[in-house]
Formats: sequence, structure tokens, C-alpha cells
Amino acid sequence: MREKSQLGKWAKTILIALCLLPAVALAAGAGPDDVLIVGELFDIKSMDPVQSGSALTEKALITESLVGVNSDMSLKPELAESWTQIDDRTWEIKLRDDVLFHDGSKMTANEVKFSLERANELDSKAADLMDLESIEVVDDRTLRIHTNELNPILPAVLHYSSIVIISPRSLDDKGEFVSPIGTGPFMLESFDPKTHVLNLVRNSKWWGGEVKLSGLKIVPIIDPNTRALALENGDVDFTVDVPYSEADRIGDESGINVKKYQNPRIYVMDFNTQDAPLDDVRVRKAIAYGIDTDSIVKYVLFGIGRPAIGPFMPEFIWANKDLAAYEHDLNRAKELLAEAGWMDSDSDGVLDKDGKPLEIGLLTYPNRPGLPPMAEAITGQLKEIGIKVNVEITESGVINERRKTGDWDIYLQAINTAMVPDPSYYLGLTYETEGGYNYPGYSNPKVDDLLDQASRTADEQERLEIMNEIQSIIQDEIPVLTVAYYGVIVASRDYVLGYEYDPTAHDYKLSPDMYIER
Repeated sequence: MREKSQLGKWAKTILIALCLLPAVALAAGAGPDDVLIVGELFDIKSMDPVQSGSALTEKALITESLVGVNSDMSLKPELAESWTQIDDRTWEIKLRDDVLFHDGSKMTANEVKFSLERANELDSKAADLMDLESIEVVDDRTLRIHTNELNPILPAVLHYSSIVIISPRSLDDKGEFVSPIGTGPFMLESFDPKTHVLNLVRNSKWWGGEVKLSGLKIVPIIDPNTRALALENGDVDFTVDVPYSEADRIGDESGINVKKYQNPRIYVMDFNTQDAPLDDVRVRKAIAYGIDTDSIVKYVLFGIGRPAIGPFMPEFIWANKDLAAYEHDLNRAKELLAEAGWMDSDSDGVLDKDGKPLEIGLLTYPNRPGLPPMAEAITGQLKEIGIKVNVEITESGVINERRKTGDWDIYLQAINTAMVPDPSYYLGLTYETEGGYNYPGYSNPKVDDLLDQASRTADEQERLEIMNEIQSIIQDEIPVLTVAYYGVIVASRDYVLGYEYDPTAHDYKLSPDMYIER
């Protein structure tokens, strides 16, 4: 019966994908030979970089940051030539002198000031990260950023996805956003408000040199199976994160290249620490011991990724190398649950306490192909220690609203730890009491104090020691369990050339060096 049920599930998935495919093909359409058609895994709903910064900067290549990042997470110049700390609360930024906006006007310090202040006003995370007191325009190529307190990571913050540079002419006379006028290698030609398909054309006056493609067409295709079929049928030229179980088969097909990469994203289980039973650290640790991460990576993710210990890959300079992993240990998991008062009083296989079963909801979303099967595997593994898990797969926006109201238990997601290339970005947003990502409701005064200490020292070694201590604390209290380090699949037709993977990107970053040779 199990085999028949599984076959039925696969047949249904394929049928849905086949039904959706004509709509995808229609949205993609045929284009010039040197326009790259991209199957995007998320629905890009806004052209405002404050709301869709990573999409506009890394995928559409419309906007750019002041500061870039090398593959080892070190900083490099982008629209800014240099940055110098003048005093504890002042950074001086020198701009490139050869940058034009898409409308032909020159980028100066005034436009940069406008962009930073707008991001500060509209994006609370950007505001927290920048900690702006004021911005002073010294001359066309120079501005000074004054912060409220010492902010040693400000140059890294200027790489953040919503803190990109646009012309004030992107807004109308009433101050309402109309269309992004950026500095990047591609310009927005059209954005369909119904299908959310983006059409982009080459910026022939890009300061970075020749742009080889004449344009891009970005088509949102949420379902991984549909993305795979669109690539195989030639409706898109390039996509990412096709189903992991299908990656090798697709890569063996004539005319398709499939490559696997590692990036700073992590698969995590956020625990709602405000409500029972996950307010008990013993229950959270039991879950950690009950999950077999090696098996999940091998059999669910098909080797695309790695089992994780802490939040940062060990290659990161700021990763705590002394953290101990929660090895798969069913006996230890059961001991912890017994200590917390959970036992199977009615021998139904589910532990109970005070007449209530140990039943937990798990939320996740379908866009990333590893998440739904991981949720199923985790459900089966936790059943072995007496925990019943109810999985709900829905849109990430719905989940975010549920988390704000506290209507959730566990959230399985994939999150990037290096949107700002500094450990304080992820650790602060996730574990500080007032952190922007701290929906688990976790609060530890010691962690808050350590993060405050780190924000007030420019000594890199001292900051690393502080970050290591924070990682030790959160590893012990686990308001968030890091399950695995994320692996990325990049799949393209073999006539797409010149792509180089950028491990710092949110999902993937296209390149002006890409071209099509049919």
C-alpha cells in the first residue's frame, strides 16, 4: 500500500506541474537569442529595492551596493571606492567618479545620501544595522556617515540588500515610488503586475564595462518540479533548486548542465519558546537528539548540503570551532522528555503530560525543494521518541503573519546568515531580545549584553571571542536548531556560458559576464 500511495503522490505532483507548465511557457515566451530567460523560485512582487533588494540587486541586476563582498566574505569596493573610520561615530565614504544612473544622470553623494536615508526610514532592519544619526555631504564624491554609537560593522552593513543606491527620480513628485532607476548592468523595461514577470535590457553605459546579454526575462516559478520541467522543455534557460531527487537525472540529459554549490544559508528549526511544550529547553534538546541529520542530508537532500553544528559553516572565520553537535541519540532524547514529565501513559506511542499529548505543529513553505521532504523526515524521526508532528506547508508570507501572532510551534526554514558579512548580523537579528528575526521569543540578558559589548568594540579579535561565546550559549539553549548547511543546485541549458557562482548571494547572483552561445 505504501508503494501505491507514494506512486499516487508522484503522479499527482507531475500532473499539477504539467498543468502549470503551459502558463509558465506563455509567461516566458520566446525572446531574442541573447536574452536569458530565468526561472525564479520566488514571486517578486515589488520593484522597490527596500522591499525586494536582493531580487533587484542579485537577480535583475538593476541596483548596486556601495560595498561588495569577496567569496571569503571579505569586503571589496563597489560603488564606493573606499571607506575610512574618522572617529568612533563617523565613517567617510569615497565614491566612484564614473557611475551613471540608468537615466544618464551622474551618481553623486546627494543621491547616495537620499538612498541611505530612505532605506533607514522604510526598513527597520536596515535602520537597526546602520544606526544612523546623520549623513553629511562633503562634496560630490564624499559623504560622512555619523552613527549614534560606535558601529564597527558599518562598511559590511552597506552591502545589505535593501541599502542600495537609486536615483531620487525613481519617485514621483509626491514621493511615491514609481520605478527603480539604478546603476546596475541591466535596466527595467517592464514589470507585469499580474504575472510579476520582469523584462530587463542591457545598460550600455554601465561603469563596470561590457554587458554581454542584451536582456533578461525573469519568470517566477514557485514549484521546484515546474521549474525543472520548464528547463527541460526549453521554456527557461537558467534556474536554481530543482528537486534534489531529480538533480542527477536532469544533469544527465543532453543540453543541460547541473552544478551543486554551498552557500551561507542554513536549514533551521525555529522553536516557539514562549509556549509549552517548547518553552522547556529539555524538550527542545530532545528534539535535537531525536533528529538524524546525517540521514536527512544523505537520503532527503541527496547529499546537497552538509550536517550542521552551529549557525555558521566551519570555513567562516567567525564560526565557533569548539561547538559540540547534538548527535543522534534516541535514548538521550527519551531521558530528557521523561525528565520534563512526558510519558506514554496510554501506550499509544505518543507521550502525554497532564492529559495532553505531545503534539507539535511544524510550518514550512514549498519554494525550496529540500524543505517539504525534510519536514516529512523529521516527522518520522520524532515519532520514534513519542512526539507527534503535524506538518503544514503554506506560503512564507502566511507563516510570517502566523509567527507574529504566536500561532505556531516550529518553523522549518532556510535562512541566509551572511546578508551582512559579519556574525553580528544573524546573531543579533535572531537571538537579541528585540532582534528583527527573533520570533521564537528568546530572551537571555547575557546574550543581549554580549551583543552590546561587540557593538562597542572595533577590536576584531575581541569581537570574535564575544561571538564565539554567544554561539556557545545558543547552542546550549537552542531556541533555534541548525539542521544542515544549505546546498544550491544551479541548472541551465548548455548554451548559457560565463556564469560563476557567488557564494555570498541570497539565492544566486547573475553576472554581466554571462552570455548565450547557441
